[in-house]
Amino acid sequence: MKFIASTSTILKQIQMLNGVIPNNPSMPILENFLFEIQGGVLRITASDMQTTIISEVNVEANSDGNVAIPAKMLTDTLKNLPEQPVTFTIDFETYTIEISSDNGRYKLAGENAEDYPTNPDLQMSNTLSMTSEALADAIGYTLFATSNDDMKPNMNGVFFNLSEEHSDFVATDSHRLVRYRRNDIQVNGVMSPIIMGKKALTQLKNILPSESLDITLEFNEQYAVFTFGSMKLIARLIDERFPDYENVIPLNNSNHITLDRQALLGCLKRIVIYANKTTNQVRFKIQDNELFVSAEDLDFSNEAKERLFCEHDGEDLEIGFNAKFLIEILNNIASDRITLQLSEPGMAGLIVPEDQGEDENILMLVMPIMLHNFSY
Repeated sequence: MKFIASTSTILKQIQMLNGVIPNNPSMPILENFLFEIQGGVLRITASDMQTTIISEVNVEANSDGNVAIPAKMLTDTLKNLPEQPVTFTIDFETYTIEISSDNGRYKLAGENAEDYPTNPDLQMSNTLSMTSEALADAIGYTLFATSNDDMKPNMNGVFFNLSEEHSDFVATDSHRLVRYRRNDIQVNGVMSPIIMGKKALTQLKNILPSESLDITLEFNEQYAVFTFGSMKLIARLIDERFPDYENVIPLNNSNHITLDRQALLGCLKRIVIYANKTTNQVRFKIQDNELFVSAEDLDFSNEAKERLFCEHDGEDLEIGFNAKFLIEILNNIASDRITLQLSEPGMAGLIVPEDQGEDENILMLVMPIMLHNFSY
């Protein structure tokens, strides 16, 4: 069997799928891409048994057929070839793949496509559509706040709570929580909430198109399927109960501090250098329209303090936070200005971006830490 395609066409497809290929697969054949050709359409599949990505592209083919091709060798070969048409010739007796270019020939050993695991027979009970921008924002605002703790599997992904009233995308690692709410996703009827794993969402974020497209999401109790353009991602869901996030979001925050996000971010990056390396503790002291940010490490006699101007509505307050968590939150906000909503030193604080779209509502919660004695 032969088929012809340009190097850039094939390379673009496999680079989007490459992140799914596992480093230490449970089945050796998962180190391969599955190539399936039917009616002049090349279907490329990559899987780690938890997440599967499928891409389709048109090629010039003289017949139909399937073969598994080593992912790394194929990617490295095409990356180092100039843009040109290449011919793939597959010998189905030996599963040898020969790639012919204008001035070279490359032969690599493939495997029988029948040994590649098949996708589950998916009977989906829920279907909805959303824009690629809405999905990209939902992933971008929440993914960083997921937990890496294997002992908390229910926090190892993003919670999709989809309803006719609004759609919530929520992530937490118990130290911080992000709730990204959309009001423009069309949901018909009652849909069961789901938890999408971190790796699957990372891969989905990487393959989402830059141009505006409608994304179709189908899911049941075990799997979710995202379809757009010529791409499809199938992911096994996390079968756990997500924490009751609404109950931990403080509602009565009498202190509002509004300031420039970049100014606070730069300040924290400097101040945390002088903080205790175990706690990364920084102190916020709010007086009138000034925010004093300070840190110290008593073991090494290191200390630092900065002053930022802000708009403050409320009582004077002192509260401590883990600077690393704050920095990561601020790095994942697009707005130029943010508002800190605080109540008292022992209560969680909210970070709310000032610039939000008409159809979105973003809340980022960070837990305080107990203030140690400072020398200030």
